[in-house]
Amino acid sequence: MARLNVNIGSLELKNPVMTASGTFGYGTEFSDFFDISALGAIIVKGTTLAHREGNPYPRLAETPAGMLNAVGLQNKGVEYFAEKIYPAIKDIDTNILVNVSGSTVGDYVACAERIASLENIPGIELNISCPNVKQGGMAFGTCTASASEVVRAVRRVYPRTMIVKLSPNVTDITEIARAVEAEGADSVSLINTLLGMAIDAERRRPVLSTVTGGLSGPCVKPIALRMVWQTSRAVKIPVVGLGGISNARDAIEFLLAGASAIQIGTYNFIDPTVSMSVIEGIDEYLNRHGFSSVQDIIGALEV
Repeated sequence: MARLNVNIGSLELKNPVMTASGTFGYGTEFSDFFDISALGAIIVKGTTLAHREGNPYPRLAETPAGMLNAVGLQNKGVEYFAEKIYPAIKDIDTNILVNVSGSTVGDYVACAERIASLENIPGIELNISCPNVKQGGMAFGTCTASASEVVRAVRRVYPRTMIVKLSPNVTDITEIARAVEAEGADSVSLINTLLGMAIDAERRRPVLSTVTGGLSGPCVKPIALRMVWQTSRAVKIPVVGLGGISNARDAIEFLLAGASAIQIGTYNFIDPTVSMSVIEGIDEYLNRHGFSSVQDIIGALEV
């Protein structure tokens, strides 16, 4: 049996398969389908300092080989998470990470501080790349100055592993990655959704209430792979790859491109057990090719 464990900052993952924020609830919603403690990590849905209603409906639209979403970080706020959700998930035998977002730098800092007080949450994913909120979100992740500012501020108050989630809606994602690395990020995850839109031609109106939304699914995978490959060569910290992963072969491609771990997102809506088949498929690939550890294939792309 090949060794599947990987490290992201001070986190040790039993395998490189994580679930992407916003696609896996708080984890417990999937416990009827498989043993969720078998995952390398679960990243719970986006959490903000205060309650957010999210965007008006409609806020989801199917596209060829993907989907658009404009949910807008709907959640009940970090205090609700700490008091109501955390007790139900704190003893799950895997890494439970919280995706932290905000509208201002102060919001990010206060939310991260509250999460830091929760003993069994070993890390956060700092979301500076959400395209579905009118304030904050992607605005922080589209230039080096603002990305650096928010990461620097959160790093001062957050002592555990901090993964920074990057936006693909930029000219050069490696510049942003290097900037957040310099401010103390332990890892970067990419890509978040691409900005897209859908139009109802009969009604001559946008499908989404917000006009534009975040595109995800298999259609974004080639872009995500390219950005992961570029970023892994530009920074020294671990890269977490995501974007269109729907099977073990997809995940292996991201690992070969330089990702130390991967996240599965949109495909959870199609097959809630996909994470298990990906873990099994990675193991089968390693054994078939005679590798003793998943570390042997991380960044092993020959170019």
